[in-house]
Amino acid sequence: MGKFGGPEFLFLLAGVKWTLLLTVIAFAGGGIIGLLVALARTSAWGWLRRATAGYIALFQGTPLLMQLFVIYYGIALLDVKTDAWMAVAFAYTAHASAFLGDIWRGAIQAVPKGQTEASNALGLRYAARMRDVVLPQALRISLPATVGFLVQLLKGTSLAAIVGFIELSRAGQIVSNQIFQPLLVFGVVGLIYFALCWPLSLLGGRLEQRLARGHAA
Repeated sequence: MGKFGGPEFLFLLAGVKWTLLLTVIAFAGGGIIGLLVALARTSAWGWLRRATAGYIALFQGTPLLMQLFVIYYGIALLDVKTDAWMAVAFAYTAHASAFLGDIWRGAIQAVPKGQTEASNALGLRYAARMRDVVLPQALRISLPATVGFLVQLLKGTSLAAIVGFIELSRAGQIVSNQIFQPLLVFGVVGLIYFALCWPLSLLGGRLEQRLARGHAA
């Protein structure tokens, strides 16, 4: 039985780097696509609303693990050469876009209709109305839920290990197999996840309290 020391801890920190990078890419890419999904879900075109509703239902109604398998092995079946990094980045971005799109759709619809009516009375076009009036208010409303999803996304990156992507959980598994101390290793891994997620959870709670005070006022 080996010992858990500096080299093992540094290897876990290398896994943290890939966990954070995957989270940032998925959240940023998913945010861009998710905004388009949210706008489509609130558009005047029924076919566009139905199409994006199906997109959201597909990713919300199936396990993330299955999505990873389908995308990772599905790309291989198309004879497209890719590695685990590209496959999981694509899968997590699509997953995040569906959830963020639904969160922001709800926030857009939560903006009082009087704001839209006032914008129309001022002659603002759709792009200006959304950019200057609706989206800033919707962003404020959606902040607690968005931060909460970011925490879930960060923890959910642990599933990427199933297709060979070496993030924090996979790094912990490798170290555990080398020194045969799974309780110690995964205890450290759990503490690292806690250190990453706890500040975000506190931020989400404070944003929710601030938003509640704003409504009360």
